[in-house]
Amino acid sequence: MKRLLPVAAAATTAALLLTGCGSGGEQSGDGKEAKKVTVGISQFVEHPSLDAAREGFVEGLKEGGYTEGENLTLDVQNASGDQATATNIASNFASSKDDLVLGIATPSAQSLAQAVTDKPVLFTAVTDPVDAGLVNSQDAPGGNVTGTTDMNPVADQIKLVKQLKPSAKSVGIIYSSGETNSQIQVDEAKKAAQAEGLKVVEKTVTTTAEVAQAAESFDTDAIYVPTDNKVVAGLEAVISAAESKKIPLIAGEGDSVERGALATQGLNYKDLGKQTGAMAVKILKDGAKPGEMAVESQKDTKLILNAKAAEAMGVEIPQSLRDKADQVIE
Repeated sequence: MKRLLPVAAAATTAALLLTGCGSGGEQSGDGKEAKKVTVGISQFVEHPSLDAAREGFVEGLKEGGYTEGENLTLDVQNASGDQATATNIASNFASSKDDLVLGIATPSAQSLAQAVTDKPVLFTAVTDPVDAGLVNSQDAPGGNVTGTTDMNPVADQIKLVKQLKPSAKSVGIIYSSGETNSQIQVDEAKKAAQAEGLKVVEKTVTTTAEVAQAAESFDTDAIYVPTDNKVVAGLEAVISAAESKKIPLIAGEGDSVERGALATQGLNYKDLGKQTGAMAVKILKDGAKPGEMAVESQKDTKLILNAKAAEAMGVEIPQSLRDKADQVIE
């Protein structure tokens, strides 16, 4: 896999690699031949959740008969959290000979959808693809774009605040003001918090560098972090703030809990990526049309608790919650 190539060279490199590909392929488990293909991947920023989605995507391709170095060439580009870079990557992919392109996270997916019109575009780690302007509807996307959504059970996540700290009266939410997916989750979180009798205090950031100051400024009984790319990239600063304030930190997905957040009722990004890879196989091998493929979601979420984080944040996890957990990180 090529990683972090200079953006200006992306299209040229992909074309040169593709030149060496013949018409041969290999047989997959379903007996159909998987011909040699090149897939471009635009990832908005590097952090464990999006990295897991990319790794799962590659696994999904492999399970469908496409193996990197054999009949699959990957051109992986990273925007490093910069929208202008994501736009440039998309422009290069538009002029490349890639057979399919993938956008990981809403900003990268939006850039690809706007720039690439003559080849299949898939997305993953996108909260609301309709609101983001990627598809006409989740059931009937239309055009050349489809993929998987990472919309979380936000209300269930907010309920964890009082389950872990019954005396809580307020929750701080930190998110990027420029991410559509985050605003959607925050709106849901505010509704859920009201139902729980929790006052919401919002802090917005424009860059990952601002996360630490925003987290330290909270004077609330808990902190909630949605699946916001810029905040999750700087999650350690939020964890540190929660530990110093001795308040629970609730996250939007499992990777953040593994890193040190206290709890989530969330999805698995590697599984979501693998699901997206299976969609790519249907397009590349079976000729499926993205516009006719419904946007998919992960149906099963998991309750994940971090016992070490609970101790560091001065929170005692109720036994009843432990008993319901799918995973407890000790």
